[in-house]
Amino acid sequence: MTASGLEQFATWIEDLIRRRGYDIDSPRGGGKSRLADEAGVHRAAITRLLQRQSMPDLETTRRLAHVLDVPVRDMLIRSGRLTEEDLPLPQSPESGAGDGAEQRRLTLEEAAAGLGVPPDQREMFIRVAGQFLPPATARRRAPLAQD
Repeated sequence: MTASGLEQFATWIEDLIRRRGYDIDSPRGGGKSRLADEAGVHRAAITRLLQRQSMPDLETTRRLAHVLDVPVRDMLIRSGRLTEEDLPLPQSPESGAGDGAEQRRLTLEEAAAGLGVPPDQREMFIRVAGQFLPPATARRRAPLAQD
């Protein structure tokens, strides 16, 4: 990550944090602490990001995305960790087969197989990848992961 990439991401997330009602500008506003508490992350991680010192780790990014109500995909792309090509959006039914039938989404097992995840590592892949799905989708797909 370049310094300009960190600057761009920090500027974007700073604006997002303010729009979500966190007072991060006044010393006693408590916005950084409240955000950190709600996300379940260390306040220092928020401070380092807002001071353009470091990018949050993947777990912190995931938690911030949830609290700030922004897709993890957007956070990962804006942070420069991944590109839109790395995380393509699913095709809409209109751009699919053309017969008007709704497209079926891949299961986590199908995604693991398609990505070449070795069979002995698929259970771990499914558990980790399932954390990035919206709650309703994760619940629907939870039985697919064999515990």
